[in-house]
Amino acid sequence: MIRYALICEHAHEFEGWFGSSADFDDQSARGLVACPVCDTTAVGKQIMAPSVAGTKKTASPDLSPQMRSMVMEAMGKVRAHVEENFDYVGDAFAGEARAIHEGRSEDRGIYGEASPAEIKALKADGVPIAPLPPAAPKKSDVN
Repeated sequence: MIRYALICEHAHEFEGWFGSSADFDDQSARGLVACPVCDTTAVGKQIMAPSVAGTKKTASPDLSPQMRSMVMEAMGKVRAHVEENFDYVGDAFAGEARAIHEGRSEDRGIYGEASPAEIKALKADGVPIAPLPPAAPKKSDVN
């Protein structure tokens, strides 16, 4: 796993974890990397020092390790709740979200995938949507 310090076009700073550098490039090109604050997909990498094995670990100045752990746990619980209780609609998400919003489909919680253009159109039309927190990395994928 690779951790990148990211920044959006509105100067919101955040971090993202990716399986490889190519994963970031691919997801970014497809508009799947979005700012958690403003949801823009105009996101780039910040300059950051690489983590080197054997160096002393220091906590992020804005979040203690305990706080970071609590946030990650809460995000995992949100994702698990959505996956257990909402209907997965795959790439039909945009159409189904719009149909629910307009009363043409049963009012229920759904999740799935949408393109950046579909997300932008849904937001412009007032359809309430939110990004789903990313899945935690599998322990087998983490060194």
